[in-house]
Amino acid sequence: MTSASANENCLGWAARDPSGVLSPYEFNRRAVGSDDVLLVIEFCGICFADVVWTRNKLGTSKYPLVPGHEITGTVREVGTDVKHFKVGDHVGVGTYVNSCRECEYCNDGLEVHCSKGSIYTFDGIDTDGTVTKGGYSSYIVVNERYCFRIPENYPLASAAPLLCAGITVYTPMIRHNMNQPGKSLGVVGLGGLGHLAVKFGKAFGLNVTVFSTSISKRDEALKLLGADKFVISSDEQQMTALSKSFDFIINTASGDIPFDTHLSLLKTAGTLVLVGFPSEVKFIPGNLILGMKTIAGSVTGGTKQTQEMLDFCAAHKIYPEIEIVPIQYANEALERLIKKDVKYRFVIDVGNSLK
Repeated sequence: MTSASANENCLGWAARDPSGVLSPYEFNRRAVGSDDVLLVIEFCGICFADVVWTRNKLGTSKYPLVPGHEITGTVREVGTDVKHFKVGDHVGVGTYVNSCRECEYCNDGLEVHCSKGSIYTFDGIDTDGTVTKGGYSSYIVVNERYCFRIPENYPLASAAPLLCAGITVYTPMIRHNMNQPGKSLGVVGLGGLGHLAVKFGKAFGLNVTVFSTSISKRDEALKLLGADKFVISSDEQQMTALSKSFDFIINTASGDIPFDTHLSLLKTAGTLVLVGFPSEVKFIPGNLILGMKTIAGSVTGGTKQTQEMLDFCAAHKIYPEIEIVPIQYANEALERLIKKDVKYRFVIDVGNSLK
């Protein structure tokens, strides 16, 4: 493929309207620029963002919409000025593909917080005015700054969910020092994000407790993921018994939780981090103030930390629990995701199924 690659049709699956139903779609990518990497997509994780955007839940979706921002593949072409990648390298692309590259956040490797707004991997408006299209497609062209090296011998299918779900929990855990061996971590929700928070917590040497409303997740939390303790969060007696016992709690659930109850579980100066999106955050101020406690938010991560996280997973043999599906199964997978019927992340085998 030459730099005339913009003339080559990119095959994808796109939603055409807020029904969110995906079907085959052909479009063109931009030509490979001097700083660009073209990667042939082999795998793409399915994130709940794919549901939100394909179904226009935020009212801003632009159709046809090609979702997918947990992308892994193999480099097929590089621009003349690319320094960090070569043809044949295994590479990943996460939730954003561009930023201003000038502001204090970009300069600090926190491009996701770019002052002018990072440009999302799909349904964003790129600098050339085109609408970005994601990883439910055969290839993608991305500036090398927003590509990540997948460590040697780390499976591309396993790497895909790390590029959104993984970095979303890793970032606040590092920022709030949730990597100190012997400390106690509570993980609220055991889905795509939560199960990786448990794995990171154990790799950091933390004492990990999973909070869930579903008793059916007990064996998986303790036996499959290696959590130290499992608590039914709707059981008042179990929750009361854990008062002031956690250094950190990470809430990966998007359902509403009783914040006062969860704040009571924190030790003095403990931190509750939100990475899910509850409909409201409501608590008695005294429960925050009197214990010198913190509620914080977080979303994915910068380029520097994303690469660090990928290398950490390879070094510590941390692998997401995945179910690999063909792209023809994407609509059914999205329906199952809505019903929480997945353990714990769908990954589309783009390379072998998108023809």
